[in-house]
Amino acid sequence: MADQSLTDDRPTAGPWMPAPRGGPGETGNAGEPAGWQRATAVVGVYAVSVAVHLVVLTAMLPPGWSLRDRLLSWDAALYVDIATDGYPSGFHYRDDGELTGNNLAFFPLFPLLVRAAHRLTGLDAGGVAIALAHLCLLGAMFAVHGLLYRLYDERTALAGIALLAGAQPMAITFQMAYSESLFLALAAAALLAAHREAWLTAGFLGLLTGLTRPAAFALAVALAVAAVMAVRADGRLGRRRVAGVVLACSGTPLYLLWVGERLGQLDAWFVIQEAGWGTRWDNGAAFFSFLAETAGRAEGWVPVSTAVLLVAAVCVTVPAWRRGTWPPLLVYGTVMVVLTLAQSNYYHSKLRLLVPAVIFLVPVAVALGRARTRTAVAVLAVATLVGSWYGAHMLTVWRYAI
Repeated sequence: MADQSLTDDRPTAGPWMPAPRGGPGETGNAGEPAGWQRATAVVGVYAVSVAVHLVVLTAMLPPGWSLRDRLLSWDAALYVDIATDGYPSGFHYRDDGELTGNNLAFFPLFPLLVRAAHRLTGLDAGGVAIALAHLCLLGAMFAVHGLLYRLYDERTALAGIALLAGAQPMAITFQMAYSESLFLALAAAALLAAHREAWLTAGFLGLLTGLTRPAAFALAVALAVAAVMAVRADGRLGRRRVAGVVLACSGTPLYLLWVGERLGQLDAWFVIQEAGWGTRWDNGAAFFSFLAETAGRAEGWVPVSTAVLLVAAVCVTVPAWRRGTWPPLLVYGTVMVVLTLAQSNYYHSKLRLLVPAVIFLVPVAVALGRARTRTAVAVLAVATLVGSWYGAHMLTVWRYAI
């Protein structure tokens, strides 16, 4: 099948693609909202979500702190450093000779885009980074909305993006100069392209995702699953399908090899990650140890709430496996969850790492899509207020990096 534009009409049902469901917003329904109406709704959800988060964050800032500084804190400052000064050319060591982390741990696409926009406009690199994150968040919301609209209906799609950008406890990350918003925009657009069988588009977006965060492995697996389903449906392997999957698998290895060549050590990126952030694959040992310790001591609001929310995310993912979720989306989200929980990174960063996973939001979005409008709006409003407060607390009260 020829590669299709991302503006193609929705496909008919097929053996690997769920049939359109009846209800508002579906193809063939006389009450279907026009494209511009859907776009306006997405922009409206974006505007409300961003406004609530920024207002709550501003209200919680201690005296002398600025909103801009909070949006450029921790990893955001490191991305800006890469954009302005480039990557280091070697390993970094402490005064005692012990190896430590450095900026080569951070994947290149987001800081490269910040650098390009900074040089093109002459604007402050920090402000450019924040603006880019917001543009990527809007793009991510359009992509996620488009995917959920094809898989379910308009109400579910709107509920999904409201949960994504507003109600998640660490949704504020999307508005910071972090790479999560760019990652999700590319990953969701790639899944949307795969659902339309636009394989080269999906593959190219997958390559870019792989240059954004190492969690792009989840997307590569998901696109491979989509390609296998398509082959099983029509019996044709297809060069575009193969090329798309190969492209999607190439981004992360290319960066890892570049780091290895730059430092003269093939596993240099992994060495830097473990030295600087203690990140390594441990089959979830650190996560389960954290849960056991937190359950036993039950001390501290952040550890307890983090443990509860991580367990809740896993529990809410389970219904997605039982509700006939589109398998590539299911695989993408589940692998994201596994990658986050099975590594030994800081426990207080795990909620932030999960914000692009989407999958645990789907069962909730489906339920809200079927609920009365008044009920859905009330639930989303309360959830957004709670989520914005939680993110603001982590940026203003919690003293460690998220």
